[in-house]
Formats: sequence, structure tokens, C-alpha cells
Amino acid sequence: MSFNFYLFRGLRLLLFPFALLVGLYIFIRNYFYDKGWIRSATFNLPLICVGNLSVGGTGKSPTTEYLLALLSEKFKVAVLSRGYKRKTSGYLLANETTTALEIGDEPMQFHKKFPKVAIAVGEERVEAIPQLLHDRPDTQAIILDDAFQHRSITAGLNIVLTDASNPYWQDTYLPTGDLRDNRRSAKRAQIIIVTKCPQGFSVDDKKEYLKSIKPHIDQQVFFTEIAYGTPYHITSDMPYELSMDTEVLLVCGIANPLPLKKHLEHHVAAYFDKHYDDHHIFSIDDWKDIMGRYEKIDAAHKIIVTTEKDAVRLEKFGNLLGESPVFVLPIKHQFLFNEGPAFNQRIEHFIEGFHPTPNNK
Repeated sequence: MSFNFYLFRGLRLLLFPFALLVGLYIFIRNYFYDKGWIRSATFNLPLICVGNLSVGGTGKSPTTEYLLALLSEKFKVAVLSRGYKRKTSGYLLANETTTALEIGDEPMQFHKKFPKVAIAVGEERVEAIPQLLHDRPDTQAIILDDAFQHRSITAGLNIVLTDASNPYWQDTYLPTGDLRDNRRSAKRAQIIIVTKCPQGFSVDDKKEYLKSIKPHIDQQVFFTEIAYGTPYHITSDMPYELSMDTEVLLVCGIANPLPLKKHLEHHVAAYFDKHYDDHHIFSIDDWKDIMGRYEKIDAAHKIIVTTEKDAVRLEKFGNLLGESPVFVLPIKHQFLFNEGPAFNQRIEHFIEGFHPTPNNK
């Protein structure tokens, strides 16, 4: 481990008293909701919440995309997200001229992949849902992206994700750890998905995780791994097969790039890293730095690889991308132990079997 790693860990430990205060605040807040002293809104249509107990890096975007691929051909489904780090505020419904700066990188990624699906953003979800239903009155279900810890709305189906390498039951509160919600909040979820399971994850490993999760009788637990696709050019969609004679400049601003780096370690000759903060908004100076670093790579076969989330933030450079060797590496979740059909059935049955409750608002 590097000196910077140990320095970072040491600083986080020094902040432990603040983590206790964060934990106390979260406990009181959840207690008030549980007692009904703070009320949650309900809506008369199926709401599927995709969230986690920690900050970033658990795979919410691939999960939302999985749900859209599963549901969008059968139901009129919409997505409502906060639109983190966008340059606008309030409710906004994506259209053909929308940019990532207006709605955020993840919603823009959904919009590009599923252009027929209503993708909306709004900080106040209680206010945004009626506006979304006004704009798209035929909506049959809404996916709430990253909304589990925001208890102002009660979703009918909650999906909580946890990274296999940093599960919530081994974590602690911010800023010492990554938790932004109480571990016990996982009991409110109907589905828990352990994401990013390592290669060779076995049935015995699954049993050990289930011992820690202790799911209640109505709770289902699934396990997924990352499946990487073939890189494609950022403007032309031209594919590029990674090989052991290729050197790569990895450009990414995501919360947890370690699985991506491990993938490159096994599929290319070497990679060099230009890492940015999660949801980083690229500037023209960043672009110049990226291309300058790329030019320094002394290899016959070399490319720039970025993530889908980063790609939507790089697209603003327009014509500069056309001649550049920037390729996007897609990912998706792949269910382990042949449990994908059971997950799909649970989701579809929730929508099909939903019955509105009179007088809900």
C-alpha cells in the first residue's frame, strides 16, 4: 500500500468523533420516521427504489439500466433521479436537446441508452413525481434512482446494493467510513444485492454473506458480478477489442475504479491512470492534460478508455472527440447462481400485482 493510502486511512480514523455525531443524527432521523413523527408520502403507482447505505460505488447505474432493459418494452416506466452535480435546479424532464450539464451524468447515460423512457431529475422527489406524472400521464411505474436514504417517499419495492468488497455490515459512518445510513435500515429493503462479487465467488462465500445479512423471511438476497463489454468509440460506436499488445490511458471519475483497473490488468499490456473525483465535470484544460498524457505513451497500439458515465461528460468537446482514440467500456450486472430469472420475476410481479390504495396522496 502507498503512503497516501495510509495517510488517508489515518485521517479518517482521526475523524471518528464526527462519525459518532453522524450516526446519532441518522439514528434520530430514522427513529422519527419509524414512529411516524415525520411522515413519508405514498403514491398510487409502483415505485421501485434503487439505493444503498453508503456513498457511491455500489453499482446503482448498472442496476437501473438492468431494470430499464427488463421493463421498458413491457411497461411505461420512468426514472426519477436527483441529477447530482448538474448545473440546473428543480424538476426537469430530458428531451432530445438535453445535456449532461442540465440533468447530470447518470440520468444522461440512461437517456442516451433508453431514449423512449421518461428520464427526469428533481431534488425534491415528492414534488417531482406529480410533475413527472403530469408530463407523462401514461407512466405505469417509476424507478427512484439513489433514493433509499431519502425517506420522504415510501417506495413499494426497495432494492439496496452493497459492494462485496466493502459490505455495509463491515462499514462505519462518514467520515471515518462510507455509511450514510444505519446498517439496520437494510431491513426496510425487500431486495438486497451484493454487487461486484470477485471472480470465483462460490456457494460457500454466498452462505457466509447470508450469515452476515440475516435476511428476514420476506427479503431476497442476490449476488452479481461485473460483466464488461467490448469498448466502442465515443462518437462512432466503432468497436475495439482489447488485447495484450495494447496500452491504455484510463480516464475516469467514478467512486470505485478498482474493478475496472483489475479488468484492464488482465486484458491489456499496461494501463496508465488519469483519475478524477466522482462526477467530475471535465474542463478544456482537463482535455489538454488527457491528450498530453496520452501522447507520452510510447506504444504502437494505444487508446484512451473511459466509462459510460464519464463519456457523457466528455461529449461536450464535440469535434475534438471525432479524431481522438477515446473508447467507452460498457458494464452490466450479471447475476450469479442462475438467480437472474428469480430477480426478474420479483420485479415484474411487483408491477403487475400492484393495487392502488384509496385516498393515497
